[in-house]
Amino acid sequence: MLLRKILAVLAASTATAAAVLAGPSPAAAQAATPASAAARAAAAANPVIVVAGLSTPALGYEPLAARLRADGFRVSIFQLPGLGFGDIADSARAFSAYVDQVRATTGAARVDLVAHSEGGLVSRYLIRNLGGGTKVGRYVSLGTPHYGTYVADIAKFLGLGSCLGIVACQQMAIGSSFLTALNDGDDTPGDVRWTAVRTLQDELVRPVDNATLADGATNVLIQSWCPLRLVGHLGLVLDGTTYTVVRGALTDSPVRPDCYAL
Repeated sequence: MLLRKILAVLAASTATAAAVLAGPSPAAAQAATPASAAARAAAAANPVIVVAGLSTPALGYEPLAARLRADGFRVSIFQLPGLGFGDIADSARAFSAYVDQVRATTGAARVDLVAHSEGGLVSRYLIRNLGGGTKVGRYVSLGTPHYGTYVADIAKFLGLGSCLGIVACQQMAIGSSFLTALNDGDDTPGDVRWTAVRTLQDELVRPVDNATLADGATNVLIQSWCPLRLVGHLGLVLDGTTYTVVRGALTDSPVRPDCYAL
């Protein structure tokens, strides 16, 4: 009886060892591939810089950065100088130095950018005017007024002056000299993969379609995929569905937003 038990244990051990040497079954390997492939892609991807918008400190973008880190990306946050109230070109020059610092620290040739609101204009100025086209691999904007917003004219309409004297606000007004120059010719220059995300409920970018880009960019309207999804301007940073678009853009995946993501 004892001899039979010993032989059974030895047989089981031999079978287990053979299975380990042979590797997982095709079905098991197929099931494991997507997750492991995604993890490898994130680990090998360019460092990601989350670029803040007007008046919002870096802490406000930590939830987005945390999602990216959880998916294996190397992430940092760039807070606009003076919270972005000054000249956008000046903010872009400070951002250029930060990009070079991240590249030097990580050893990466390029970085990927996820930019919210004004941060998207700062990033575009970097790419167009400061040599960023060779330093940026992927660009994702969230609610950026690429062609301006009527909201920037409200103060003037109310007789309170032009944007209450806030330079960046004046530059984000429709038809401003800053945007005219930024959008002159090709608005998506350089060897960059461009994605622009917008939402119908954006209370600060009006009209909403001014948050799109031309010349080969991938433009994503959240509600064209998820009609019942309610996402505001700041919500683009916190929304789970929007994050699935961001993650897809950073991994060169087809646009397939998850309408049920938290």
